[in-house]
Amino acid sequence: MAPRQEQSETRIIAVLVDNEPGVLARVIGLFSGRGYNIESLTVTEVDPTEHQSRITIVTSGTPQILEQIKAQLSRLVPVHKVSDLTREGDYVERELALVKVSGKGNKRVEALRIADIFRARAVDSSHGHFTFEMTGKSDKLDVFIELMRPLGLVDVSRTGVVAIARGPAAL
Repeated sequence: MAPRQEQSETRIIAVLVDNEPGVLARVIGLFSGRGYNIESLTVTEVDPTEHQSRITIVTSGTPQILEQIKAQLSRLVPVHKVSDLTREGDYVERELALVKVSGKGNKRVEALRIADIFRARAVDSSHGHFTFEMTGKSDKLDVFIELMRPLGLVDVSRTGVVAIARGPAAL
């Protein structure tokens, strides 16, 4: 009988760090040095007074590997806190996409109809194209992009996932 393989999971990990040169390189180095994949990565300063930034990482692996990632991130300097948002309670997750679609006639009308259904907003347009702005969970954006493909999808730019725990407490 073959040994049972652990199922891969996807996690959203928020890391509070000092906002200083080289921090992101150290975090990415931890992942690349051990062969872990980063599916999405966003970084922004969240506290200018304390000079702290938040790194939001979407990664996947077995539960054992994900626990190793969190433990190794916690040991990095200057990491202040590591939170596994997918494990620590309810959270809000969003991503922004800009989606450019080129088309005329019926394809143009259909692109506008679908955009309306998905609550995407036209932020640029001409007689031959639209650029839509859309926010939501990543899987919703994936579906919208796939629906735009046969209608003349030209280009896509995505921010990556941002997430925050629900409730009054900070990271």
